Order: sequence, then structure tokens, then C-alpha cells
Amino acid sequence: MTVETKKAPPQQTAEDNSGHLKTRARDAYNGQKQAVVSDEMITQFIPMVHKIVQRAVTYIKPPLSYEDLVSAGAVGLIKAAQDYNPSLQAEFKTYAYIRIRGAILDELRNFSLLPPNVEKQIRQATQISLEFTNLTGKTPTDEELAEKLEISVDKLYQMFENARTRHFISIDSSSENYSSLGASLAADDTFSPDKHLEQNELIEKLTEAILQLNERQRQVVVLYYQRDLTMKQIAEVLDITEPRVSQLHARALFNLSIKLRQWKDGR
Repeated sequence: MTVETKKAPPQQTAEDNSGHLKTRARDAYNGQKQAVVSDEMITQFIPMVHKIVQRAVTYIKPPLSYEDLVSAGAVGLIKAAQDYNPSLQAEFKTYAYIRIRGAILDELRNFSLLPPNVEKQIRQATQISLEFTNLTGKTPTDEELAEKLEISVDKLYQMFENARTRHFISIDSSSENYSSLGASLAADDTFSPDKHLEQNELIEKLTEAILQLNERQRQVVVLYYQRDLTMKQIAEVLDITEPRVSQLHARALFNLSIKLRQWKDGR
């Protein structure tokens, strides 16, 4: 099976986007409180917006565009500047990253609807995987899951690719069906003991889930999320094709979503 991955267009400079970003900045402020962070400092973090968008470019589907995500990320940056409180939160770079990423994920979520038949198939695969995992203590192999769904392994990989955007959003931000990885990174206005406990539990469960992935899937997750490599770079490191990296990434996200769903359900 051939899986195509979309490449991000050349990174635009801050100067190229200055007029557009200033307009979005004015809209974002909209008469609200004065930002603690200066305009000059905000400009310094515009490249971070492009970097985050480039990592999410695989999930872009028409009519959503690269520029749409950059625009959403810029608004997230401005709002981070508005809301930042240095006496309560982490350094601005960390806080801005979380707000930018959250804004981009929100924009992706708005355009991530799948056809009803595909959604039904994903729900069925999720239910089968949960039941299998609860019974055996491990997730089904590709072949086992494909057999239970009565589809080919190639069709199964297509399903993982279709589900990837939803799982990407669910793992990295909040949703009604999945626990939130993003919550473990977010810097809230207050740091209550119960919030710390919840975040620590999530990190612990996510670590356990990653360790239970097969070796290739675990390598892709670590290189992509911890080492911050692109899929093309991962392909070079692992000496496999970029489409294969995409498949492994999609499958890993599906497996992680199952594990986090189990944790949320208390199993």
C-alpha cells in the first residue's frame, strides 16, 4: 500500500506574514487587557508557529490549508501573550507553545469530520481492540484486527490513516472519548495538588502505553514526539520508507488511544 504524506510548503518569514499577523493580533486583542509580553517578543515566537504547523501538516485536508493553521497558531500566540502571568505560570516559551498548539489542534478538529461509514468502522475497530485487550492484556496484531473486521490488512492501514487525525487531536488535546495528553503539559492559572496528581497519572499511563507498543512503533513515537524529527528524517534513521513511517505512526496512535481509553474507563 502506498501512503502519501503531504509536505509543508517553504516556511514563510515573519516579514512575509507581518501584515496578516498584525491584523489577526488586533482582532485577538479586541479591547482586552494589555499583554504582559511585548510585541517584539511575540514576533520572536512566530517561527514557533510555523514549526508546529509543519509537524501537523500530515493531517491537513481540504478546505483547510497550511495558511489557515498558521493563522490559527498566530492567534494562539497573541492570546498566550494576553493571558500570561509570570507569577503563576511557566516561562513564556513553554506557555506559548501550549497555547499555539492548542489553537492549531482546535482548527484541525473543526475540519476533521469523517464520512459516517468510516466513523462506524473506526468505532468497531476500537471496540474490538478494547475487548481483545481487556481479555488478553495486549492489543491485537494487524492481522488479528483485520480478520475480526473482515477486511484486508491494506484496508486496515487505510482505516488507521483515516483515524489518525482524530487520534492525533484526541491524544494531544481534550475530547469526550479520550484522555488528554495535552493536559499533562498545560500550565494552568493554578497548580492545585489534585491537578498535579491527575497530570502525573496521565504521564505515567502514557509512558506505560508507549512501552507496550512494538519496537518499530515505539521508535517512531519517540523519534517523532521526543526527538522532534519529521517522518522523512525518521525514515532515514530507521532505513524504511516514509510511507511506512506514516503507517507505523498511525497504528501507534490508534494503539495509544486504546490504552488511554482503558485508563479513562478505569480498566
